[in-house]
Amino acid sequence: MDNTTATPVTIIGLGRMGQALASAFLKAGHPTTVWNRTASKADQLVAEGALLAPTVSDALKAGSLTIVCVTDYQAMHDLLGADGIELDGMTLVNLTSGDSAQAREAAQWAEQRGARYLDGAVMAIPSAIGTAEATILHSGPRADFEAHKTTLDALGTVTYLGADHGLASLYDVAGLAMMWSVLNAWLQGTALLRTAGVDAVTYAPFARQIATGVAAWLPGHAEQIDSSSFPAKVASLETHVRSMAHLIEESEAVGVNAELPKLIKAMADRAIAAGHGGEQYPVLIEEFGKPRHD
Repeated sequence: MDNTTATPVTIIGLGRMGQALASAFLKAGHPTTVWNRTASKADQLVAEGALLAPTVSDALKAGSLTIVCVTDYQAMHDLLGADGIELDGMTLVNLTSGDSAQAREAAQWAEQRGARYLDGAVMAIPSAIGTAEATILHSGPRADFEAHKTTLDALGTVTYLGADHGLASLYDVAGLAMMWSVLNAWLQGTALLRTAGVDAVTYAPFARQIATGVAAWLPGHAEQIDSSSFPAKVASLETHVRSMAHLIEESEAVGVNAELPKLIKAMADRAIAAGHGGEQYPVLIEEFGKPRHD
């Protein structure tokens, strides 16, 4: 890419992720200005061609697009809300981790200062940034996303979710829920099989096959959830609960922690008590969709 025509970019925050973001822009040919409270974290990037700004204000003025990737939203407010910081006319893409309420508040805060604001979430490890394996989620005004999509493409597979600034954060935590649930289920199974001398490496391919098969159910289950209709086409919730009881009994018999399956069964038992035993498993969305007060 000819860096005489490429969009200038500023990166504020040079933790491992911030460094990876800046490096990806540099490799894509974008003039890249960086700032970090500890300036030495920019040394390698400067060697790659980045410009180290002496102040946050200087960094903001250098790029037509500013990516913020700091510790948390409060750190962003502290940096960009300091005296003498001018945001009017700036475009900010905040890739700092936080929750949806913080994202919406940050959008209002930035817009009140005259900035265009997109909130985002990085669904990747630093080493994947700059490759198609890195998914970068964005939410906010579509026009602002489209105006900078070509530049943001340097980071990986960029995805626009919608105008609600909180969507990227919600997708982020929803993804984490999937990740931990899959990993915890695998660990439960691994712990069970180890009691019979089966190692994790042997079990992993079988577990992967199961996870892939279950993932194929999601589109059909999603249609049931969106239509609020849960006919038991394969198995009823009552059938699942009998299997849950078997998992709990087996775990306890071989000395494996049964807290996780007991929690899942407790939710299913409540759904059955509410009259949903003859319906299909995704009817449990009713349990997940309401708070539990113990």
